[in-house]
Amino acid sequence: MKVLELFAGVGGFRVGLENANKELFQTKWANQWEPSRKSQDAFEVYDYHFPDSQNINISISDITDEDFAKMDADIIVGGFPCQDYSVARTKKNEMGIQGKKGVLFWEIIRATRIIMPKYLILENVDRLLKSPSKQRGRDFAVMLSSFNELGYSVEWRVINAAEYGRSQRRRRVFFFIYRNDTNFAKKIDEQFEKGDTIFEENKYDDYIFYDGLFANQFPIKNTVVKSRRAYYDLDNDVVTISDNFTGKVWNTGIMRHGKYYTIETEPAYQGNSLTLRDILQDEELVDEKYYLNDEEKLEKFKYLRGPKRIERASADGFSYIFSEGGMSPYDDENLPGRTMLTSEGSVNRSTHLIFRNNRYRLLTPIEAERLQDFPENWTAQKKLPNGDIVPVSDRMRMFFMGNALVTEIVKEIGKFISTI
Repeated sequence: MKVLELFAGVGGFRVGLENANKELFQTKWANQWEPSRKSQDAFEVYDYHFPDSQNINISISDITDEDFAKMDADIIVGGFPCQDYSVARTKKNEMGIQGKKGVLFWEIIRATRIIMPKYLILENVDRLLKSPSKQRGRDFAVMLSSFNELGYSVEWRVINAAEYGRSQRRRRVFFFIYRNDTNFAKKIDEQFEKGDTIFEENKYDDYIFYDGLFANQFPIKNTVVKSRRAYYDLDNDVVTISDNFTGKVWNTGIMRHGKYYTIETEPAYQGNSLTLRDILQDEELVDEKYYLNDEEKLEKFKYLRGPKRIERASADGFSYIFSEGGMSPYDDENLPGRTMLTSEGSVNRSTHLIFRNNRYRLLTPIEAERLQDFPENWTAQKKLPNGDIVPVSDRMRMFFMGNALVTEIVKEIGKFISTI
């Protein structure tokens, strides 16, 4: 199966899919572009590891329709940025985009419309399901309607990697999108044609709890949390949805034939999760530069991780109190790691802080790679445009991993696609 990887980063989707079935998943094309940066470090790491594919280092919006038409991909994958997906009509009554945000999702839709792959696997931050704050769920409904218009179904689940055995408490929403004329989709329709009449809101319960991709690879309890259940007919006009949507979107669901069904679920993983201790290197292997010997930095970390109650003023002069609860002085090795951000390794509240042998230290790049289930030293080197192989700075390696995904989650998705 030929794969097109968009927003490729350092290759998380490719690593996961190849770990699932390297013979089946053949990534032929990859696009990675970091706007406003002269150095394209992530692309250069990707190009170093995967010189056999057609790797494209330009903005996705600069890939022409003709270029997309040459890509006969069976699968499109990508972790696209979370932005504002509101739409509006232009004076000519055509669909437009409000402001500069949201452009990148429409590039995925453009690629899908031209290529018409059998499947897509997408990933995003879980707040997408509740954005924007003033019209919760609108952005997601716009996305569902856009795929419905192209003849696709969408299954989604918010997955916390630590709740399925991995070493990081990273919550992301994953999408399995499939064309409605695939054998997989047809089997679902046949199942309902043979079945008894059921209540509309329960129509896809068996799929959501037992038969779907996420039910198989990431099992859930057979209960609806707090009776959070909803189903909706999506308007055929995406602008109308953008203007008027008022529905609910829970952490699990499916959209088929213009209707979506969504429930709130809880994981039912039977195994044990890895902990921070499991991914930490032996201390004798940790370079001295990762230890915090600067008292000023240690005091800064103590302040950042401590409780706060600060009076602040807004831009218009309104006074308010900013409060923040305290967190432990260092990270508990008996728990999975916290969500890693692009600021990992800097003096920041979100940075992991390790306390061993009566000393504080930061994570090493190898430990950051382990948190995301990448091979060790995956980001250590990159290939420059002139072909030279050079080392990557620790700061950029941490940035890459903060932007990446847990590749073992993608591996599980790939294993299900292998079976169908």
